[in-house]
This record gives sequence, C-alpha cells and structure tokens, in this order.
Amino acid sequence: MEIDKRKLNANRHFSEQIRRRVVREFRAGRYTVKELSHLYQVSTTSIYKWIHKYSPADAPHIKVVEMADSTDQKVNDLQQRIAELEQALGQKQIKVDFYEKLLEKAKEQYHIDLKKSSSGS
Repeated sequence: MEIDKRKLNANRHFSEQIRRRVVREFRAGRYTVKELSHLYQVSTTSIYKWIHKYSPADAPHIKVVEMADSTDQKVNDLQQRIAELEQALGQKQIKVDFYEKLLEKAKEQYHIDLKKSSSGS
C-alpha cells in the first residue's frame, strides 16, 4: 500500500517559531526557497506566504522574487570562489617553497642557519 505524501503533509502544522526561523534563514541568504522547501519538507508556496507574513514591519510590502536558476547560480558562484581560493593557495605555496629553497641555499653558501637566527633563539 503506497502512502500519498500530499495527504500526509496536508495535516502538518509548523509552529510560529519554525516559520520565523525559515524566514530568517531565507532573508539571511543562507538558503533559497527551494532549498528550505526540501530541508523542512514544506511547499514553496507555504514558505512564500511565511516570508510575506513574517517580514519585518518596516517592509510589509516586500515582494519575494527568486529566479528558478538562483540555486544553480549560487552553486556556480561558490565553485568559482573555490577555484579562486585554490589558485591563491597555490601561489602562496610556490612562494613558501621559493623562500625555503632560498634559506637552504643561504645556509649552504654562507654557513648561516637563517631559520634558527630568525626564530629568536
């Protein structure tokens, strides 16, 4: 016997505290409406209603517009940021390797251990 999920979800009730938390998470930019829908297992329509109902009093006329591709764009932006950070990390590692090789050559040529003398020992 298969259970109809719509009937199961039709009788669910979310407390005001949960509704407000969902709205805060959306307004803070942590999740999209679609992500919150999956996370809390509630319809996107309900979430849009909550956003309208629990928006701050100074902006009761807010219209929530979220593009269908916003989740994809968010993922693409994060992937681009990761690539930028990986590149920056790689450049820093090249510098560290260069400086270590430079210290090693200085020790060989001048018989001075710059690592020890720079550590304050």
